[in-house]
Amino acid sequence: MPHLKPQVISVQTHLRDQVANALRAALIAGELRPGVVYSAPSLAAELGVSATPVREAMLDLAREGLVEAVRNKGFRITEMTDRDLDEFTEIRTLIEVPTVGRVARSARAEQLEALRPLARQIVTAAEEHDVLAYLEADHRFHLELLALAGNQHLVEVVADLRKRSRLYGLANLDESGRLVASAQEHIELLDLIVAGKAREAEKCMRRHLAHIRTLWADGRADAKAAEPALRLGDR
Repeated sequence: MPHLKPQVISVQTHLRDQVANALRAALIAGELRPGVVYSAPSLAAELGVSATPVREAMLDLAREGLVEAVRNKGFRITEMTDRDLDEFTEIRTLIEVPTVGRVARSARAEQLEALRPLARQIVTAAEEHDVLAYLEADHRFHLELLALAGNQHLVEVVADLRKRSRLYGLANLDESGRLVASAQEHIELLDLIVAGKAREAEKCMRRHLAHIRTLWADGRADAKAAEPALRLGDR
């Protein structure tokens, strides 16, 4: 029946997105290790789904630069080098620091205050050790803040950079409580922007990105050192 086709596609797409989110979560938790090749069937068995949505989800992650296809074997988790980390930070600094200054000079108070619940969510998630909620709120806060500058292409570029610089092994850092300090910087940044202190906001943003650079490096090192009892896809 023709009317069933859109429903089937919708269900398949939804499953693919669910699988992609589960794989991203495994990356963040350090269950999927950079440099290791994982097969779609083994990952599918772990997730309790067929191999097809896993392959489709992995292709989505490949477009984001998180994995790369290995012919006849599966997908290798992309490993970031120190140079990668430095270059991501440099690009984000060049874009986000001056943009924050523009927002501080031009955005209306009500637009900025609308971001305060997100800033608080970031802190709450860090304090409650909810890494996925932390990343989701952090992602929304930064992109919605940048969107106030009125350049959607700029927002899309930063969104792509953020996808490519996922915090592998972030759960290990969370256990030590180190995410809380980074989380609190969002409230500090927002307060400065609301007060119209453009230069101070730019300095805060620069410091925040440098802090993130350190978390990236430490998360990567901890993920390499950690040996979880069960790794997604291991057989």
